[in-house]
Amino acid sequence: MDPGMNELLKWSVENSSTTANDPSAAPPTNRGLSAAALNALMGGPSDADLMVESMTAIKDPSISLDQKMIAFDNFEQLIENLDNANNLGPLALWTPLLECLEAGQDGDEDGDLKRMAAWCVGTAVQNNEKSQERLLAMGGIEKLVRLVVDEGNSEGVRRKGIYALSSAVRNYQPAMDVLTGELGKIEGRGGQGVKRDAADMDSVDELIGELREEAKSKKEPNGA
Repeated sequence: MDPGMNELLKWSVENSSTTANDPSAAPPTNRGLSAAALNALMGGPSDADLMVESMTAIKDPSISLDQKMIAFDNFEQLIENLDNANNLGPLALWTPLLECLEAGQDGDEDGDLKRMAAWCVGTAVQNNEKSQERLLAMGGIEKLVRLVVDEGNSEGVRRKGIYALSSAVRNYQPAMDVLTGELGKIEGRGGQGVKRDAADMDSVDELIGELREEAKSKKEPNGA
């Protein structure tokens, strides 16, 4: 159930019980209701509606880059909420989000979209095992690895991909095993393919630090 609707139902039951037990009680107020619950009460769009609308805008080729970036920023803020992040699956939003990781070449608008997509993935899975599981099942770890090791991507894009990988594998061994397995398949990365304990933060930090250094070492196309 949408978190706003769930909160509204709880509020309704509590206040109905109060009124039934004490007919002289003051009428219920909306004190304590979140913005999502108030939206549901007043008939406004729920967080789920706003998430779908944002992704629709992001995927619409007729919408400008500036508008897509605004939509992505709104989307990222929405999925900072744990319930909203876990709603990505039921709302069928993981597929279009992950598609944005593989859009075009960096240097055009798709570079910005890949960066924002990686940022959103990292936000959704951070300290969230349910979303970590979903990302893994959707093949997201493999997509993020390709994003991170692709030297055709800018440092900004690669670093957001690394952030997403860092969030995806911490304390979640299945994702860590896929990450090291994918890195181990790439020539010259044998050391990064060694199995690591996802609960060992020093070991995780070591691997993530190596990837960040690699991304930093690539110069931007303008020679900066």
